[in-house]
Amino acid sequence: MPPLTLKPLLRTDPLPGLLPGLLSAATAVVLALAVHSLVPALPAMTLAVAFGLLAANVPGLAGWTAGPGRPGLDFAGRHLMRAGIVVLGLKVSLVDVLGLGWAALLLITGVVLAAFAGTYGISRLFRLPPPVSLLIATGFSICGASAIGAMAAVRRIRQQDTVLPVALVTLCGTLAIGVLPLLTQPLGLSPEVFGAWAGASVHDVGQVVATAQTAGASALAVAVVVKLTRVILLAPMVAAAGLHHRSSADAGAGLKRPPIVPLFVLGFVALAALRTTGWLSPGILDAAAVLQDVLLGMALFGLGSAVRVGELLHTGARALLAALASWLLIAGLGLGAAFLMIR
Repeated sequence: MPPLTLKPLLRTDPLPGLLPGLLSAATAVVLALAVHSLVPALPAMTLAVAFGLLAANVPGLAGWTAGPGRPGLDFAGRHLMRAGIVVLGLKVSLVDVLGLGWAALLLITGVVLAAFAGTYGISRLFRLPPPVSLLIATGFSICGASAIGAMAAVRRIRQQDTVLPVALVTLCGTLAIGVLPLLTQPLGLSPEVFGAWAGASVHDVGQVVATAQTAGASALAVAVVVKLTRVILLAPMVAAAGLHHRSSADAGAGLKRPPIVPLFVLGFVALAALRTTGWLSPGILDAAAVLQDVLLGMALFGLGSAVRVGELLHTGARALLAALASWLLIAGLGLGAAFLMIR
């Protein structure tokens, strides 16, 4: 499958060259947050990707996103994504995670590993390139676009190769928001079991919240803790991938060795540790949540604005089938884990 085209970021661009794209991304995030406040079932991050897709494919805007706005949009897709991952650490409290108990933690870890291996295998079965397969597996098994950005950085995968995985993880996460609540009654799920299912199987944090809140506060509480347990696994998964990639680089003559863990992932771990101390006030955490939404939203708008729907339909048919198969796999794994966790 040929990669989606995306003009690379020119690192020599001065700030004025970045401003048009950054301002458009910021405007899109404000609009996404406003729509989310009116319709809470629509996650702001999903809307940010959707607005990017519209900007890339609507006549008049498409030329602008591919031209004057491209440097700033590429900057957002790469650098603001990393900054957003760092701030994401403030959502993770190890106290809440450990409160699930060791049996649940081992179960969730097993689900993540099985989902990662299964999704990678399915993607390769559909003959997707190894880098794309790796990113899809990472995004589906851990925490959506944030995990894709982290894995792409540590494995030094080109930014244009992240576009298709981000589009797929957004699509399937949105599908979960609509489908999973419809299965609550047929499957006879209690709110707690449904919340654990959403937390164990839905990709992005915002998508988990949008899915679980349909079953009430108790479902949402369980879903968030289970999901954040998956999020904390981002650091060891990225570290393992970095160590493997570093070993591969050692085997090649004259290749510069990549870092085992990028600095922004260490920043994520550091802020998670800070959140765990309980030193931060609710006001600071609320402000950090807004900052995270802005950073990740701008990054996702930037990535979405690189997707040309016609090209996606032409090159991404096999990828879409692989993603849907992986979504079913993870939904099944998550449901089994939810029944075992909530008895």
